[in-house]
Amino acid sequence: MGDDGLYLGLISGTSADGIDAALVRFEGTACHLVASRTSRWDEALRARLVALGQGGNATSLDELGALDVQVAEAFADAATQLLEAAKVAATDVRAIGSHGQTIRHRPNAAHPFTWQLGDGNVIAERTGIDTVADFRRRDVAAGGQGAPLVPAFHAALLHDASEDRAVLNLGGIANFTLLPRDGQVRGFDTGPANALLDAWCDRHRGMPYDAQGAFAASGAVDAALLERLRADPWFALPPPKSSGREHFHLDWVQARLPGDARAEDVQATLLELTATTVADALLAHQPNTRRVLACGGGVHNPVLLARIAAHLPGIRVESTAAHGLDPDSVEAMAFAWLARETLAGRPGNLPAVTGARGSRVLGVVYPGARAAR
Repeated sequence: MGDDGLYLGLISGTSADGIDAALVRFEGTACHLVASRTSRWDEALRARLVALGQGGNATSLDELGALDVQVAEAFADAATQLLEAAKVAATDVRAIGSHGQTIRHRPNAAHPFTWQLGDGNVIAERTGIDTVADFRRRDVAAGGQGAPLVPAFHAALLHDASEDRAVLNLGGIANFTLLPRDGQVRGFDTGPANALLDAWCDRHRGMPYDAQGAFAASGAVDAALLERLRADPWFALPPPKSSGREHFHLDWVQARLPGDARAEDVQATLLELTATTVADALLAHQPNTRRVLACGGGVHNPVLLARIAAHLPGIRVESTAAHGLDPDSVEAMAFAWLARETLAGRPGNLPAVTGARGSRVLGVVYPGARAAR
């Protein structure tokens, strides 16, 4: 195919815990992960992005403009570092697909919008590689949620005609891609995952995440708190639906806490919130699922995976690694794939997933500096 070759995907998810970069080789319908790397954010920049993502306000337009460039510079550096580590020349890469950093996601507002920082002009100029960015806004403009966008990639690589499957991404927010043996692909967010777990762990243990789920395992689920959290009307909304830190953040948790809550019990309860809302969503929308393929940072939390499996008896829960996809790189690979689709003029959204009025070619193409010379 004329669009075969090397593509590079970049994403920093809801948790903003790092910039994931994946170098992918596409050959027809096959895709091969050549190399991957996660780059750390500058701590001050990350703190500001997390604050904005949780509903905080920018101090000025000047700050927003500067952050847009700072994020792009960090993404460009992440791409360059991956290429250097893989010993691949920038001229060998067809395009970069950059998700950017979400600071606000309001697809249900009176004037719907979603906002990802990371100016594609800067990435293209610094790397010299054609860059596709700003993927979500076209879907929102077409009446969709702008999320999730990864289900089209999941469907291309993980569908199996012999069984009903679901792909579960445990990022800052948990989301499903439903892959029935035959029938329409669907996908939607189910609620908070690592965003709350990481934030609570950081506040009370000074650690960026709950390694191996040990903090949660040391506590006990507070059933009354769990029910207060689950009573949030968002969970009862039908798909298509999406969310982010602007809804599920620590102030949201704090408003529902009893005065004497132990930190470890809250962590255990937040983990159970993720497990129960994930299971409820799957059983409601694809009860005949036989296999759940998990990816994202949460796949490294054995306590979380065990609780999800406990709520899904008879359903096999396993990592996407068992099917040839690195669970830490799936989303970055997906944005490499989306860049390929955009350059080929093919739609990247699934209207049944996002609720858009129809299929749309996503993103804006920023020619690399090599093309401008």
